Amino acid sequence: MTSTEIRNQFLDFFKSKEHRIVPSAPVVPYDDPTLLFTNAGMNQFKDVFLGTGSREYNRAADTQKCIRVSGKHNDLEEVGHDTYHHTFFEMLGNWSFGDYYKQEAIKWAWELLTEVWKLPKERLWATVYKTDDEALNFWKSETDINPDHILKFGEKDNFWEMGDTGPCGPCSEIHINLNDDLNAAHLVNAGSPLCIEIWNLVFIQYNRDSSGTLHELPAKHVDTGMGFERVCAVLQKKNSNYDSDVFTPLINAIAKLSGVKYDENLPADDKSTVGQSNISMRVIADHIRTLTFAIADGATPGNEGRGYVLRRLLRRAARYGRKIDLKEPFLYKLVQVVVDNFSHVFPEILSNKSNIEKIIKAEEESFNSTLDRGIELFDALTNKLRVKNEKIISGDDVFKLYDTYGFPIDLTAVMAREQGFSIDEIRFNELMEDQKERARKSTKDKMGSANLIQFLSNSSNLPDSEFVGYETLETEATVLRLSDGFVVLDKTPFYAESGGQVGDSGVVDFNGALIPISDTIKIGNIIAHKYDGNLSDALGKNVIARVNKNRRWDIMRNHSATHFLHRTLRDILGPHVQQAGSLVNQDYLRFDFTHFEKVSRAELKTIESLINEKLRENIPMIHHRDTPFEEAKKMGALMFFGDKYGDRVNVVQFGDFTAEFCGGTHVKNSSQIGLLKIVSESSIASGVRRIEAVTGAGVEKLIENLELRIENSESKISELYDEKKKIEKEVASLQLKEKLGGIDSIISNPLSVNGINLFKGKVDASNMDELKSMGDELREKMNNGVGVLISEIDGKVGIVAVVSDNLIKEKNILAGNIVKQVAQVVGGSGGGKPHLATAGGKDVSKIGEALENVDKLF
Repeated sequence: MTSTEIRNQFLDFFKSKEHRIVPSAPVVPYDDPTLLFTNAGMNQFKDVFLGTGSREYNRAADTQKCIRVSGKHNDLEEVGHDTYHHTFFEMLGNWSFGDYYKQEAIKWAWELLTEVWKLPKERLWATVYKTDDEALNFWKSETDINPDHILKFGEKDNFWEMGDTGPCGPCSEIHINLNDDLNAAHLVNAGSPLCIEIWNLVFIQYNRDSSGTLHELPAKHVDTGMGFERVCAVLQKKNSNYDSDVFTPLINAIAKLSGVKYDENLPADDKSTVGQSNISMRVIADHIRTLTFAIADGATPGNEGRGYVLRRLLRRAARYGRKIDLKEPFLYKLVQVVVDNFSHVFPEILSNKSNIEKIIKAEEESFNSTLDRGIELFDALTNKLRVKNEKIISGDDVFKLYDTYGFPIDLTAVMAREQGFSIDEIRFNELMEDQKERARKSTKDKMGSANLIQFLSNSSNLPDSEFVGYETLETEATVLRLSDGFVVLDKTPFYAESGGQVGDSGVVDFNGALIPISDTIKIGNIIAHKYDGNLSDALGKNVIARVNKNRRWDIMRNHSATHFLHRTLRDILGPHVQQAGSLVNQDYLRFDFTHFEKVSRAELKTIESLINEKLRENIPMIHHRDTPFEEAKKMGALMFFGDKYGDRVNVVQFGDFTAEFCGGTHVKNSSQIGLLKIVSESSIASGVRRIEAVTGAGVEKLIENLELRIENSESKISELYDEKKKIEKEVASLQLKEKLGGIDSIISNPLSVNGINLFKGKVDASNMDELKSMGDELREKMNNGVGVLISEIDGKVGIVAVVSDNLIKEKNILAGNIVKQVAQVVGGSGGGKPHLATAGGKDVSKIGEALENVDKLF
């Protein structure tokens, strides 16, 4: 029986029991910020159990994508090392919302397992909560299970709770004994791979209040969860989940990539080299499924929250790849295998395949650049410890591996354990806390840490500050407290720094004295204003608080624009884009977001154009303030893990284009933003990009700066042009001087023709002006005689003739006559003054002949 058939049989079975078959919820629970990942089938029905929501059906079944890798449900250390733990798995489940209860749940579970799937009854064991005799009796009355196979356990194993308070109830688990010894009572709930839980039936019948007291619920529910991978292994008679057809395509692909054989007959914890290869392949197969499904649903590797979980898994898998000689990026090549085997059930991994591959490849390339160096450092550390006969790697060294080489602590712990070492996790956590404290220090420094501590200690008895800054920028208020540069008012129009938006500035008017307010900060529910001046007489008295209007409006334009930017980024780049941080002040906006590659110039142009098109539509802003959390969720407002939401929230909405959880201040309609101009796009971390942009007055300033730069550039260009001409002139002068130096050789070798000194030769001139200058130089140096210089200039012939004054007077020898006759030889003509004349010709091949014929002119 294939895994696909098993999944379908489960769903078909409950469909026959009048259950609605519902799709899996995303593995990234955007509607539940209390969870990193969807970790159980009931997550999408949490509102029903809490009594805050309902469905049009009262029976449901599905296969739910789940990730368990942190917190209470953390099986990471077991993954790959045993046969049945995973970070990603499918949970087959069926639910009753106030409809059927224990009797039907137990009866149908037994029917599916023993009649449809024909599991041997003698190998099945049931557990119930220690006081749940009702469930115990139904196991006896509704099934033919061996009564000795029904065991009671306490809260740890058989009482399910959603949280410290809220819906809860006893559960009944079904285990299967894989051991040859059928007497497996001692193996049930013992964590043994020889007897594993395959199905948990939860009976939600109580509500636990804040004092811990249990109260019967008016409506009782059933919530069951079956491990798909486990039941597949059982039904396919495999010793390991990894040997079922859920995993074999991936295992085979990894074996092909690495050239290492996977041995299905080895136990999971085999310590041989082959056994370690098996573990590596299992870890890689598990982790690539988690990465593929999580990224398909919008999560991306990063430095915080769920992003850090994914980064840890990817780096862990990459390191296990090294153990089977996979040193180049390889994980992204396995995405296609996951898609081929699961997209018929979860089509989202097919539609997002390209993005998934790009994100994983980029992460692999980033980590690979430091992985080998980090492993070298780790090996050097352990070698030193061996020499000292020590077995604990210091927290400082573990932190260095994390901070410098990106090794998550659990990866270092795995490497340490493999070589017989442990790590000093306490010291590592101290260093991590120091790092976080340094990150928090910037906020403290804004107020002055000593002042902040004092202020906090003196503010516990103050009433909550009333913020009126959504409606007005000026109000009368009473001074409640003054404390070394900070003032608290009973109400204020000043927005306190929050959610990336900077605090307001302005003035407090006390009897005509304007006291500057430079910043506004919120401490708990108290809004503190940082002031500079004298307010000592104002305590208990009324003042007028007045926000800097122009600055506030510039901030609001930038803040509202981030919402348009966020929506447009998701539209253009893909739904994987999530806000990863922001800064909104009066000058510009900075928006950090998850994305795996540089945003191209064409994409930026499209993003900018679409935003500005929307801004011109004059879309009104609706600020849903103090809205019940569940109601805000139904509005479809974007929310992301890491943000803290209370029972009541604020939502900022611009028409049907964008709606996000946000408590900041905003413009009244999109046209008030004016124009948005993207200034820069850059990378700030692996998988995180940053866009900086300006709006409104910021665009005007940008244009002014650009115009000034253009003017400065034009002036600079003019200066450079003049400088170029000057340099060219100097170069020409130097070149001419060098060429004139060649006249000396002509002067030193004159010919005497009929008593006349004749100076002639071929020279290198760039133009006729330069040739004339050379003629002047020759005439000055020869004193008495006739000179003829010929040069090839731009493919033509240039000629200059010079005659000394005495020969002009005594023998009437004229330079013009000379050049005319010389020019005839090269196919040209010319003329000039008696002492200097020039000519040109076309035939450069006859320059030598022309020079020879000069002698015949005298």
